[in-house]
Amino acid sequence: MKKFRRRFSEKITKLSAASSTYEDSVVEGDASSDLEQSSQLVHSKINHCTPIKENVQRLPSLSEEEIDDSVLRKRFLSATTSSDVWNQSTNHEKIARRHSSPAWGIGALSPYGKLETYKKLGVLGEGSYATVYKGQSKHTGQLVALKEISLNAEEGAPFTAIREASLLKTLKHANIITLHDIVHATTTLTLVFEYMVTDLSTYMEWYGSSGIHPSNAVLFTFQLLRGLNYCHQRRILHRDLKPQNLLLSDVGELKLADFGLARAKSIPTNTYSNEVVTLWYRPPDVLLGSRNYTTSLDMWGVGCIFLEMLTGMPVFPGHSDANDQLTKIFKVLGTPTPQTWRKLPSFPCYDDYSSCFTPVRNRVTFDETFTKISRIEFGVEFALDLLQFEPDNRLSGAEALHHPIFHHFPDNIHNIPDRASVINIPGVRLMKEETIPSSESVKFTIG
Repeated sequence: MKKFRRRFSEKITKLSAASSTYEDSVVEGDASSDLEQSSQLVHSKINHCTPIKENVQRLPSLSEEEIDDSVLRKRFLSATTSSDVWNQSTNHEKIARRHSSPAWGIGALSPYGKLETYKKLGVLGEGSYATVYKGQSKHTGQLVALKEISLNAEEGAPFTAIREASLLKTLKHANIITLHDIVHATTTLTLVFEYMVTDLSTYMEWYGSSGIHPSNAVLFTFQLLRGLNYCHQRRILHRDLKPQNLLLSDVGELKLADFGLARAKSIPTNTYSNEVVTLWYRPPDVLLGSRNYTTSLDMWGVGCIFLEMLTGMPVFPGHSDANDQLTKIFKVLGTPTPQTWRKLPSFPCYDDYSSCFTPVRNRVTFDETFTKISRIEFGVEFALDLLQFEPDNRLSGAEALHHPIFHHFPDNIHNIPDRASVINIPGVRLMKEETIPSSESVKFTIG
């Protein structure tokens, strides 16, 4: 891995100064064409010459084949050794600000791919390997979010950044964050995203500990499912759903972000880590050591976030390890037994965590524990359909989108294009919250 990262960084450094680009061809290999083209787009972008508009329209859906880290490494190395030149056109259509990337210029004349194109306006947040700044494009005046990743001289670019950039170049949806640009410098790699005013976690903090308006919780959940189902249809698992990774615009648009842990897969395998998803949003089968997970991994997280929005606090707030987390889950949903969950004894860590299965508890009454859910028709049924112990029994993304909980939305909400926002549909709007927001809150457009 270290060797690959060093080679990647060295090749990108050489390529970023050149004006040659990658030819629009398929790299040989066993990965899907989406990820092939995504890695090509990332490296072509660093060369400042990718006509994004055309590539977005040509991107096919993922194939049935498995996509793993070794394949991604091959694609990136292949892309960075190409010397072919893209035949560019000067006619680039203007692309909508929120739902697509800016049209790239030509060669050295392009403002994209250059650090001096953007100015930093302040720090939005800091993570383990990156700092996110609020920024502005000097070329367009558009506000952006600059995710600045420090490059290690020994290891080069973190693979999470490579994976995130690759996947986001193939995912074009109104409820998925847009990656506008990639800037490679000597010591940093900067991903330039569309700017969103806050995240769901902060939004909930602004409105106290009693939860947000039930109608807004339903609206945010629908948008989360819409973006997630788009990923799942392309066999991509997000694997890190939590309120901090769900971004909001000032009109109530919700977008999936942070794809650093995302993986593309086709069928269940035993090759995936069970150390995924923040502990509070990790499903019981994965806590018990299962590596044989599919899209059901993300659907459990949707159920957790839905209830959290109604209460203002995490539903299963484990403090230490998987054993404690399972105990928190069983206190709410009841304790499963080999009779009620037949696969239970077969999980690798079942014997290790046997203490959390006693005493046997009953499920709480949802209407009493989560009082706001009683104001949502079919709310209890929806939550329970997502928070099933058996992964195969959880709703899929497509099934959840058509759950009766969303019956009050206009019928055409299921027929709009992927890159169209549900907020633009008459009758779909953000409701005014019932509590007084904190002084730090952003003003949202209501109605």
